[in-house]
Amino acid sequence: MSSSNFTVESCNIDSEEGVKLHTRIFKPKDADDDDKNLVIVLVHPFSLMGGCQALLKGIASELASKGLWSVTFDTRGAGKSTGRATLTGFAEVKDVIAVCRWLVQEFEVDRILLVGSSAGAPIAGSAVEQVEQVVGYVSLGYPFGLLASVLFGRHHKAILSSLKPKLFVMGTRDGFTSVSQLKKKLKSAAGSTETHLIEGVSHFQMEGPEYDSQMADVICNFISSL
Repeated sequence: MSSSNFTVESCNIDSEEGVKLHTRIFKPKDADDDDKNLVIVLVHPFSLMGGCQALLKGIASELASKGLWSVTFDTRGAGKSTGRATLTGFAEVKDVIAVCRWLVQEFEVDRILLVGSSAGAPIAGSAVEQVEQVVGYVSLGYPFGLLASVLFGRHHKAILSSLKPKLFVMGTRDGFTSVSQLKKKLKSAAGSTETHLIEGVSHFQMEGPEYDSQMADVICNFISSL
């Protein structure tokens, strides 16, 4: 991967309640504003545990080097964005929607893939049915486990009831969700639902830079099936 394969542009996007979201667009080199068939919007892990868009830079860079437009952003209260982070992530859903709608209005994007990492997965999942242009969803380590569900349980129904294609990627040693918990949850999922398990890998390992390339490959394979 070489940054010469793509460019990165920064901007601030208006969300609700006067919040400004610091956003980065990773554009493949020589890309025109007219030639993006699909844009990938990545939602970072839990702000209150230090989550920010920088954690997704590696995956976004890998995707851009493969010719795909990718967008990362700091949700409210994270990184350089204004506003205050919330405990349950419901205000952050508005931020995801704001970024998607900005892409539609600014670049006439008509196909968006939402990708959420860790706590970003339930937040992104709650936005899927609220943006018409979202055509699919990828979860990287969705926290379905009992403890995490205290915070994010009210997000589950939105993504599980969506008919849009879904992919759930998880390490088999994920400390927040066991493989059996994942399978049990996905039994009730509507529409096309796939899983991709990474043997022997923990939740935070999978978030690490050494797995960025693998995550990008998994996302690209899913896109080819859409």
